Amino acid sequence: MQVSRSSVTPKQIKSLPSTGGAPDIAQYLPVLPGIIFTGDQGGQLYIRGGSPIQNRILLDGMTIYNPFHSIGFFSVFETETIRNIDVMTGGFSAEYGGRVSAIVDISTREGNMKRFGGMVGVNPFQTNILLEGPLKKLKEDENTSSSFLITGKKGYLDQTGKTLYPYASNDTLGLPFSYTDLYGKMSFMAGSSSRISLFGFNFEDGVDYGSIAKLNWKNRGAGMRLSVVPGNSNAVIGALVAFSDYKIKLDQQDNRPRDSRISGFNIGLDFTFFNLDSEIKYGFDIHGFNTEFGFTNFLDLNIRQENFNTEIAGFFKYKQKWGNLIIEPSARLIYYSSLSDLVLEPRLGLKYNITEYLRFKLAGGFYSQNLISTVNELDVVNLFVGFLSAPESRIYKPGTLEETDHRLQKAIHAISGFEIDLSEKIMLNVEPYYKRFTQLIALNRNKLTNNDPNFQTETGDAYGIDFSLKYESGPFYLWTTYSLAKVTRDDGYQEYAPIFDRRHNINALVTYSFGPKHSWEAALRWNFGTGFPFTQTQGFYTNYDFKDGIGTDVLTQNGDLGIIYDADRNGGRLPSYHRLDASLKKTWEFSRFSSLEAVVSVTNAYDRSNIFYFDRVNYTRVNQLPILPSVGLTFKF
Repeated sequence: MQVSRSSVTPKQIKSLPSTGGAPDIAQYLPVLPGIIFTGDQGGQLYIRGGSPIQNRILLDGMTIYNPFHSIGFFSVFETETIRNIDVMTGGFSAEYGGRVSAIVDISTREGNMKRFGGMVGVNPFQTNILLEGPLKKLKEDENTSSSFLITGKKGYLDQTGKTLYPYASNDTLGLPFSYTDLYGKMSFMAGSSSRISLFGFNFEDGVDYGSIAKLNWKNRGAGMRLSVVPGNSNAVIGALVAFSDYKIKLDQQDNRPRDSRISGFNIGLDFTFFNLDSEIKYGFDIHGFNTEFGFTNFLDLNIRQENFNTEIAGFFKYKQKWGNLIIEPSARLIYYSSLSDLVLEPRLGLKYNITEYLRFKLAGGFYSQNLISTVNELDVVNLFVGFLSAPESRIYKPGTLEETDHRLQKAIHAISGFEIDLSEKIMLNVEPYYKRFTQLIALNRNKLTNNDPNFQTETGDAYGIDFSLKYESGPFYLWTTYSLAKVTRDDGYQEYAPIFDRRHNINALVTYSFGPKHSWEAALRWNFGTGFPFTQTQGFYTNYDFKDGIGTDVLTQNGDLGIIYDADRNGGRLPSYHRLDASLKKTWEFSRFSSLEAVVSVTNAYDRSNIFYFDRVNYTRVNQLPILPSVGLTFKF
């Protein structure tokens, strides 16, 4: 179907100019149409009007709750382990659920079944290592084999940055980032038809902005994935069992720490039947998880919630080809046990090949989710990614005291478009889209008394059009995208633009390989985006806590500095963002299985001063990262 769907390979990720010479999915995803990235530090992905909590990131079928490190250049995934990535920015079929905006489905490869090998990479940002090999070697006269794959990477920019990039602390908050990622997988194969994989991971992240904020999070998990093809059958049977635990803590200068934790399990079973012109897939999955969240607001009122949730879902998808027409209806039925809510989500995809070079497509459907994010757009350093489930208590329609019909986040997608081959080497894709968020739920950060609700609801719209143009000719590759978009939210009091509403976004990627055996590769990537919204400052005042009630002596007590925000929420716009990255790569092949790759790269090549945030109290501007040249070496064996 390929409606709002991009398939990404490791080769494409490696073609991008990479920070520190370390290619990473976090650097490649923002190149895709419809995806907005908010910055080098604490950056998050916003996909066609959806916030990060509304995007589901899957690793071998298992949900990863925080896939990106605090320095926005790196994810928890090792590029060398990736087999394929499917990015669905909207209109996805019923086999995917639990989110109202987008899906990023990452599958990893098996370890080498025939020989031991690996990789070691080093650069100023991190060191990474991969080891793989057979547990039972694959032989021609046997149908069984097994392998292992282990990867690890360690970020140490908080140490190397002091020596290599001391100037980065002049107008930024420095480079106080550290992280450690470990991933392991064992694969067992029976012939070419059936396999079972056992995998586990431990991801950790830390950032220390001194007196402003200190943050740490850990994400651990393990799982088993099974794929079976019965003999003389046109069916494939898949199964998944997985467990994970994610916890995060943030300490800030206001002495009001936040903490969050989400842990749970996934169990899934699916069946796929292939025929000449049709395909049927159905299955079910059970997702059980518990959330813990603690927060103290500006009036020292404590908000703490702990919930246990179980979601039981079944889905059915049918794909049929009639001549030049492909149609894919599907449906998902979900029971949210903690809310006693049964939801039916019909969806439809369609593609019509008008000619050999022109294809028309459309997709749409209904979507729901139970998870809520704790991110607050007024935070100065927005690194805390906490989670909680939909409230079991009453919530009200935006701006009213009328109780809502349900306590879920829901959305409706409608997407159309066309693909046209302008020549054998040039392909243009155009997709207009509309997402209607019929109910969104957020933590009530303006709670004034214990009787006020902990949550508030709002509605929203996201609409726009994405263009992408690809040109490929021998050693030359060009990929450009342009997105025109508008995102709004309505809390019942006013309609406003959320902090990730970027009207215009442009990406251009150019790569060229040359030299003997194309052992040299040069790459350029340029990104331009218009400014994000922000709420302007009207003035300041002395804020007293009145802990002594009416007996508080305001004449002798020292109050805190309070900020008066403009009544027009997010009525201002930050300056535009643009950045050029460049790299030059050389590969030496020593033998069939060993090679050395050297990369010279420059991030923010013309040293653009892109804004990170504005310190309202001290009236100073803090920028994103400055120019960052680096050299990286990778040895494969």
